[in-house]
Amino acid sequence: MPETGTTETWDYTLYIPNDLRAVTVCRRTLRVILAMHELTALADTAELLATELVSNAVRHTKGPAALRVRRSSEGLVWIGAWDTDPEPPEPPVPLGRALEAEEGRGLGLVVACAEYWGWQPSARFGDRGKYVWCELPAC
Repeated sequence: MPETGTTETWDYTLYIPNDLRAVTVCRRTLRVILAMHELTALADTAELLATELVSNAVRHTKGPAALRVRRSSEGLVWIGAWDTDPEPPEPPVPLGRALEAEEGRGLGLVVACAEYWGWQPSARFGDRGKYVWCELPAC
């Protein structure tokens, strides 16, 4: 257990194949991580955001992907999905239009539900790619 008055930090990465079934594995793993760290109040929102990020990573690339979940010393929960496409994600569709669309809602939901979001170039498995991430306050 963390000392009183300090914020526990942790960092998990789940490497996944390019398989849509991996989205379910990521969702369930994320829920377990949050429960183990007594952050179940975040579970529904975090699960929605992770699902959108990982789904995009798997659907729009051919290579492996990863889900990374960490808690910062500032009390933020950071959720990121890495994929093998180094190009920036498409700009988010405003939530009002996103809810009516068949596709392309993912980042609109992330923008609406997360404190912050963004993307950055990154490499894993020897492949160039990117992380698309978002933050939720855990305090």
